[in-house]
Amino acid sequence: MPLTVGTAGHVDHGKTWLVRALTGKDTDRLPEEQARGISIDLGYAPLDLPDGRRLSLVDVPGHERFVRTMVAGATGIDLFLLVIDAGEGARPQTHEHLAILRLLGVERGVIAVTKADAVEPDALELALVEARELVPTSEVVAVSAKTGRGLDDLRVALARASVEMERSDAPTRLYVDRVFSLHGIGTVATGTLWSGRIAPGDVLRIDPGGREVRVRSVQVHDREVDVAAAGQRVAVALPGLERRELGRGDALVEPDAYDVSYRLDVEVEELAPIPARVLVHHGTATMLARVVRVGRFAQLRLDAPVVAARGDRVVLRAGTTVGGGLVIDAAPPRHADPERFERSARGEVLIHAPSRSADGGWTFSDEWLEELRSDYERRLTVADPLDPGVLAPTEAWAAAVVPRLGLERRGAKLYRPGAAGSLGTREREAAELEARLGLDPVKVDDAELARFLERQGRLVRAGDGYAVSNTAYERARDVLVAELESAGRITLARFRDLLGVSRKTAQLLLERFDADGVTRRQGDERVLRRSALRR
Repeated sequence: MPLTVGTAGHVDHGKTWLVRALTGKDTDRLPEEQARGISIDLGYAPLDLPDGRRLSLVDVPGHERFVRTMVAGATGIDLFLLVIDAGEGARPQTHEHLAILRLLGVERGVIAVTKADAVEPDALELALVEARELVPTSEVVAVSAKTGRGLDDLRVALARASVEMERSDAPTRLYVDRVFSLHGIGTVATGTLWSGRIAPGDVLRIDPGGREVRVRSVQVHDREVDVAAAGQRVAVALPGLERRELGRGDALVEPDAYDVSYRLDVEVEELAPIPARVLVHHGTATMLARVVRVGRFAQLRLDAPVVAARGDRVVLRAGTTVGGGLVIDAAPPRHADPERFERSARGEVLIHAPSRSADGGWTFSDEWLEELRSDYERRLTVADPLDPGVLAPTEAWAAAVVPRLGLERRGAKLYRPGAAGSLGTREREAAELEARLGLDPVKVDDAELARFLERQGRLVRAGDGYAVSNTAYERARDVLVAELESAGRITLARFRDLLGVSRKTAQLLLERFDADGVTRRQGDERVLRRSALRR
């Protein structure tokens, strides 16, 4: 079974040097990292064990300024490699990283006491004793990346710690931690595959954005594979996707398999007093949240949507790590109900947001429907009076839900029943624009206003962002049709001279007549369409 190991430990304790000695790969790939001699971003490498198995290794930065990055790397790992400098012993980030690992439920691992060649034997023995006291259940190995001492013992210890673990058969979920582009391949996303599988040709969805993408190819440690399994470090090529459309914190998931929510109900584990506002780390994402405590539970009300599932773990930080939580409801209603928390903690599945039922339909709570209805009412209240509609939902559940909102659907938008556009306070602006219109096109910066006035018969749009008066349009049309009925064809120059206007004005008008089905272009000339002949 594939497993991922993540490093942890204080800055300058030798994590990256140790990874290089174990794997032969330098995970400090950024020029700034190489110049400063410290890790800033996540690094990745394959780690071969003596028994022939291969682990995926994630190397995390140790500086306190990069704890956010460390958490992004630690989520989804199966075991840890805690690194402690033999000369310094456990330092602040050693303890914080260890606390984060415990909050994430990562309980198995190995401690490497590094730089064993740089201290006296007595000091090394004290460092080993301290490490054993720090994590009594983990094996401790003295190593030196410089001399190679203890590296084979460390590989053996990691093999012993890498016991088979039971994985759920949950749908595919990968939290993206890195995105880049390759010539001839396109956008590539990497991350640890939390659950499921990914194979070329699979259709996945980028949540919380909701865009579906098709996987072109899959790699594990720079090698193409037919299928990637949960627990592996995976790189997926996603053709047709711009690099800027995907980023760290996004999730690649099986469509319709996971809820996207602004709220999480959690069972709290408190390390220090948890303030009312915290940073929530989940997957590779970080977002601000308001904490509503109810005893040992809390509802996290997030400032950005999250893709989560029951049983996930979150880390809570406020300057330092203050606690964490076990997700007991990944899409709850807004509440502070002790009974609901208790029922969720007991394992009851309380439906709120839409969920697929056994018959393929959708199940959702009345509270959720009312929340959605209220959200649309708020958005409609502030919609543009010119077009007082808002985009309808596009999620898979939309067809089952939209008819119950009490709104009127027109195309891709929803409106209050009978709602019509109006100028409102912009009537004066519209009148001033109309007063400026004539045969020479006038620039109109507000495209929505121009479309509204055209629907009202108060102007005619010509070209990109220009307009003429209705009267001028009709006069130009009459001149054009009369000329074509007598001569059969007309050039741009001839039309310009007939109207006495500039070449640009004549061009814009002819293009509009083409679009309206009055004329058809043939080379450099126009001819009259049969449907436009005078009767």
